[in-house]
Amino acid sequence: MPETLDPARHVKPFVYETLTNKALHFSIAEIQSRMRLSDPFALDLEYTRTMMGFLLFQPDPRQIAMIGLGGGSLAKFCHRYLPDACIEVVEINPHVIALREQFHVPPDDARLRVLHGDGAKYVRDSAARVDVLVVDGFDSDGLPGQLCSQRFYDDCFDMLAPGGVMVVNLHYGHLHYQRHLDRIQRSFDAAVLVVDDGELSNSIVFAGKGGALDRVAPGLVRRPSGLARGAADQLLGAFAQVSRALKDRGTP
Repeated sequence: MPETLDPARHVKPFVYETLTNKALHFSIAEIQSRMRLSDPFALDLEYTRTMMGFLLFQPDPRQIAMIGLGGGSLAKFCHRYLPDACIEVVEINPHVIALREQFHVPPDDARLRVLHGDGAKYVRDSAARVDVLVVDGFDSDGLPGQLCSQRFYDDCFDMLAPGGVMVVNLHYGHLHYQRHLDRIQRSFDAAVLVVDDGELSNSIVFAGKGGALDRVAPGLVRRPSGLARGAADQLLGAFAQVSRALKDRGTP
């Protein structure tokens, strides 16, 4: 087993449950993922809804890759509400994967696979070309170095199909936030849109290949064609937020 995949090298998360929510933590101070007990497939955290803004640029994705499982919020949502999409999730921490049933992550099937692996190596070595690449891989120490290097973002660009979109969750408070953003700008030739999550903690970065970010007219929000109708209400606020950022991006 490669050293990075050794369970002994990874911190075990813990689950904290209230009457309404179940949350995944590495420390009590920070929530990695949160699930609403009354609706396990809802996106309970604002930043996850914002990340789904990739649907404005790729309204009917068929191949989605995700780096980082956490409590599986995004994987569950895509599996349920994007019925034509195949989703592959890579998670380096086996203790996180072991909690998938507690967070109602469906078992692997023809459309969903959860892999135990190094996300940077997965992106670098993959022969697949995906429509959407979701990068939300944090560990107990924060953002791992291998998931924010220039090489990693270059490899992300290469993994996308023409017209594909990468969406990355960064933290505003990270010491090297601007450096990471500059690297994404460099890899994607400045085809980048930054959207804050409304709480000034998460910065959601969309990066497009082949003019993907130019497909949407600023201010125009409609239900993406590939999204099941039952999910649209959850995301309309996030879509409006992304659209406003597009409008601001185009303002001289």
